[in-house]
Amino acid sequence: MKPGISIIGCGRVGTALAVFLAQAGYPLAGLASKRISSARNAATLAETGQVFEHITDAAKKGTILFITTPDDAIQGVFDTLVEKKALMPGTLVFHCSGALSSCIFSTVAGVSRGSIHPLQSFTAHEPGQASPFKGVNMSVEGDDPAVAEGTRIIAALGAMSFTIPTQAKTLYHAAAVVASNYLVTVEHFAVELLKQTGLSDTRAYAILAPLIHGTLTNISRRGTQAALTGPIARGDADIVAAHMAALKDKRPEDLELYRILGQYTLKLAEQATPLDPESRARLTALFSQDA
Repeated sequence: MKPGISIIGCGRVGTALAVFLAQAGYPLAGLASKRISSARNAATLAETGQVFEHITDAAKKGTILFITTPDDAIQGVFDTLVEKKALMPGTLVFHCSGALSSCIFSTVAGVSRGSIHPLQSFTAHEPGQASPFKGVNMSVEGDDPAVAEGTRIIAALGAMSFTIPTQAKTLYHAAAVVASNYLVTVEHFAVELLKQTGLSDTRAYAILAPLIHGTLTNISRRGTQAALTGPIARGDADIVAAHMAALKDKRPEDLELYRILGQYTLKLAEQATPLDPESRARLTALFSQDA
């Protein structure tokens, strides 16, 4: 029989865990939330689970405890459980924050600490909804027992696990932010430039969308170095200079962003195929602060 699960914090992630861990055969031993109605809703959607008004009562019931509150409340909840002696020896405690590591949990004798994080966004759960965990990559870190159990839980959810060092959790989260949030920012930058031709916001994105999707497909198939094309990869400094002149004239506020992206792209291009010295020197000069 699988170990009992307690969940404190029945928002989107906590509720999804309740529903799909129950479907995977884990008993929901204890559910609690800031609003008891949220815990009751999670139990209703999971069609199982004991609901408790107090977090200490919920925590005592499970061998595995998930604290799935907002990030700024995780440590406070854990500290309260420690103070109230609600963590039994043999308990494994996890949170699901992408930015925080298991180090926010203080050392408690007999208690293992870890975190698992799905590289996925969550919406409010609806009855009959497909699992948001299926096929998703999920990181796990923490002490050895927590990593071992976390890996089993991730597999039970139908997701794919990968282990990261605890000290690298912040850089892991930065990578996720760059891949998701900054991608949106860069594409918005492209849309704003294309709108200078007189196109509407919607039309500009519609025109760029196939290029965006094609680029992502190439990255997926070939990796970033092989997927890089364009004037920097070719060493075409004249084209880059023309871009920068146009930006200086029409969008001077965006010139610095273009330079920074260009500097990083030049490094990537050189990793794939070294440019001739003259092209490299010209591009380096264009992207320098004094250009």
